[in-house]
Amino acid sequence: MKHTSNPINIILLVIFGFTANIIVGQNSNNFEIGKNLDIFSTVYKEININYVDKVEPGELMETGIDAMLESLDPYTVYIPESEIEDVKFITTGQYGGIGALIQQKDDHVVISEPYEGKPAQKAGLKAGDIILEIDGKSAAGKSTSDVSSILKGQAGVMVKLKIQRPGTEEPFEIELERDNVKIDNIPYYGMVSQNVGYIKLTGFTRNAGKEVKDAFLELKGANELNGIILDLRGNGGGLLQEAVNITNIFEDKDHIVVSTKGKLTTKNHTYKT
Repeated sequence: MKHTSNPINIILLVIFGFTANIIVGQNSNNFEIGKNLDIFSTVYKEININYVDKVEPGELMETGIDAMLESLDPYTVYIPESEIEDVKFITTGQYGGIGALIQQKDDHVVISEPYEGKPAQKAGLKAGDIILEIDGKSAAGKSTSDVSSILKGQAGVMVKLKIQRPGTEEPFEIELERDNVKIDNIPYYGMVSQNVGYIKLTGFTRNAGKEVKDAFLELKGANELNGIILDLRGNGGGLLQEAVNITNIFEDKDHIVVSTKGKLTTKNHTYKT
């Protein structure tokens, strides 16, 4: 008796076997994740309950998360809720704050420039005012970065400052309501010579591409440009798409600018001009 194999059955068996391997692999990975989370949870609880000195649960958890991410690349970071304003600033150029530039002077941070129409200027703060306290806590010895982070917060939330003004004996307290502050991507643009333009770009936040294009076209329309200096010194970064948009201004069409690749194929993308 002659036997013939059924190709449909063979294909189905191959597909089933391939699918089964995927499911087994996923289940094994999920088991490892669950097991290690149980271990971490047990250690975390034991430390909080039995450690001889007082520990702050939140700080302990953040330390654990930071240590875990340090084993990866330097661009994988954990952003706690307290730093959400920094993320907002990086992506939009906007933050909640008092609206003033600050700088370090000796052991204190001072107001260097209150922004026009913002809480600091409306409240009467002046360049040179020394910040002694923020919400009752001393600001002495803190860096501009530390003070900036403390001053930032949700728009509409109050912050109390103790200020020492040069030339006066007694410090005074002042209460300000934080407001949304927008920092321009381009603080300055102009001509550095008869045929060379200059654009200072401080970030790749929302609308950076449009701002650079507008500045470039204005310089080009009023001058015979042979070159342009795009100054990126001190640029804090921002949105990838805005960087691509800026490249579009100066590069020909269909040039590859950058490509991204992730574990999921949906994260793979090639950006072209």
